[in-house]
Amino acid sequence: MNLKLPPLVTGERRAPLPVGVLTGRRRAMRRLFAYATAAMNRVLDRLPVGRWLHRSVQRGLCFTPLEVQLRAGAENLHGLRIAFLSDLHAGSFMDARDLAAICARVQQEQPHLVLFGGDLINTRERELLLYRDALALLQPPLGVFAVPGNHDLFWGPDIGLWTSFLQEHGVQVLRNRGVRLSWNGQGLWLCGVDDLTEGTPDLRQALDGRRAGEPTILLSHHPDFFFEAAAADVDLTLSGHTHGGQIRLFGRAPLRHSQFGYEQGWFAEGESRLYVGRGVGVTILPLRIGAPPEVPIVTLVARTAGAQQPGRAAAAATPMGVGQRDR
Repeated sequence: MNLKLPPLVTGERRAPLPVGVLTGRRRAMRRLFAYATAAMNRVLDRLPVGRWLHRSVQRGLCFTPLEVQLRAGAENLHGLRIAFLSDLHAGSFMDARDLAAICARVQQEQPHLVLFGGDLINTRERELLLYRDALALLQPPLGVFAVPGNHDLFWGPDIGLWTSFLQEHGVQVLRNRGVRLSWNGQGLWLCGVDDLTEGTPDLRQALDGRRAGEPTILLSHHPDFFFEAAAADVDLTLSGHTHGGQIRLFGRAPLRHSQFGYEQGWFAEGESRLYVGRGVGVTILPLRIGAPPEVPIVTLVARTAGAQQPGRAAAAATPMGVGQRDR
């Protein structure tokens, strides 16, 4: 029996659309600016200083260990490991050799599941070709899955070539849809939505087929979609987009991409958890200050009697904010 979604999902509780010069939808002038920025990236990438800065950024890549407690009754999923990669921005300093090195390191972590959280490319579909060798290195037993980000949708909602390339290379695209995975006889509903800024996310479609009480993981490039996912009993949402600020001065990021302050790390609303990864790549400049690149490695942990709510155990090692805005 499918889970009946709360009324909030049908209209009262929709994730707010991003607004603003930097975070809203790309209109003609914003696309022109972004394309000019990408061209500047390519020029800098050919200069020794640009290459040196990019190598310095990638040397700081962190594989962040995280734990998320499961809901009661999902004990058979204990120990399942998930690698989450977002915001690689291939073509923006990131070349095929970089991508292959990153995916080789991911495979060394021996995840059971690999998830891409969007912005695989920067502005051109042909940048996907840089992934050809890298994707072949990933061999997780439960598969590789992806959702689009705003850069993947740079020129509009028709990303047929983007989707076809990934599927031909073993990556399932979860654009407003979900799949049931099985691990040790336990079902896990894995789903994803379209990008909040450039696409049309539909949580109802993504959850269509989920069983009542089934553990659920959602991929959403933009973290503000957690506002909607938490109302639909989604256990864990994985997002990127923000780069953790990418450049943080005195602990603060001059550029903000979330209306709720979902910038990096853990957030909670009720029993639902959100993790916002800092991402792997860069845009505009090959710089990261106070926000090193990361690949979170998320381990699902059984919830024992008297245990804290899901995600709290991980919060002891990783700062977690609490999404308390009730809008």
